Amino acid sequence: MKRKNAVSENYLEKIPKRNVMNFSVDEKNIITLEIENRGFANKIAQKILKKPKISYIHLDKFGSFVWSKIDGEKSIIDIGKDVEKEFGDEANPLYERLAKYFEILKSYDFISFK
Repeated sequence: MKRKNAVSENYLEKIPKRNVMNFSVDEKNIITLEIENRGFANKIAQKILKKPKISYIHLDKFGSFVWSKIDGEKSIIDIGKDVEKEFGDEANPLYERLAKYFEILKSYDFISFK
């Protein structure tokens, strides 16, 4: 029987690649993603509600580090090893957090998997 919070080894073997190509990096290596708000509903919101054409998503230090490691070659396991080297125990529970983070990135279509 699997633990309730166990992360599937198969999921961790997935290789993420970026769908969002526009981003900036500040002097502290914090990444800001630039997302263009497209589609009919967004066009209406931009005209009527004065919503911005571009949204800026500011990642924290962990998210920025992980984003910088997504190269379309490394698996989530490989990225986890880099995170562990950089942050040590501060990143724990490492693979549960990474799995959730990648689920969120995928749900917003910021990444896809090879």
